Amino acid sequence: MKLKYYLIILLLLLLPTLALAYSGHSKTLSAKTEKTLGLDYYYGRNGEKQNYSKAMYWIKKSAVQGNARAQVDLGYAYYLGEGVKQNYSRAVYWFRKAAEQKNANAQVLLGYAYNFGHGVAQNYSKAVYWFRKAAIQGDAGGQVDLGYAYYFGHGVVQNYSMAAYWFKKAAAQGNLSGQFSLANSYYFGHGVKRNYSKAVYWFKKAAAQGNAGAQAILGIAYYLGRGVKQNYSKAVYWLKKAAAQGSVEAETFLNKIKHR
Repeated sequence: MKLKYYLIILLLLLLPTLALAYSGHSKTLSAKTEKTLGLDYYYGRNGEKQNYSKAMYWIKKSAVQGNARAQVDLGYAYYLGEGVKQNYSRAVYWFRKAAEQKNANAQVLLGYAYNFGHGVAQNYSKAVYWFRKAAIQGDAGGQVDLGYAYYFGHGVVQNYSMAAYWFKKAAAQGNLSGQFSLANSYYFGHGVKRNYSKAVYWFKKAAAQGNAGAQAILGIAYYLGRGVKQNYSKAVYWLKKAAAQGSVEAETFLNKIKHR
């Protein structure tokens, strides 16, 4: 009899919790779970119908709890205007929250905001500050952006050698922009000794990833025999690849080959 009594008391104590657990989504979800639920609505997965508004509701709850990845997602939503009204200032607010938690993706995005003056006053020096934070953490995007800053002298003294250094870091990670930029550095001798063979090596890497600029230059390299053995067939192959993506330069060289 006592056992039955205690079981009844236990059941009464558990009822509020059970009701909460089965009444949709719990109000005491962890930040990680809230973010996951938000992404389920965002992508329309795991039985949830795609709904940007609901996605942002849950992602915002996670962001408020301090989840850096949710803060990045929320910032990006404000940046693009997905599920919320586009607002660069709010985007920057959440990027900063995550960046201060050493989230490399947020640091790059905050750098972009400063670089282009989106939601903040344009400031190349501050852009470089955040790009460097991400680059030092090994983020390929941050490394490329820091390389561009050095290449063009935006926020730092122009330095081709430092630009090539960071391009190489990103290229080694398979980053398309890093590969293409490093190839250009070798092709034109910017920050490194001019080396057509090394340029072609990296152009091939970028071309294989679908970069039209790399495909065009690779085609021209084969056409001229620059860094590779001259080969018109391969030149045409890569030039056609680039031309199909709208490369005017590739079209020009294709016409040269046709009329040679």
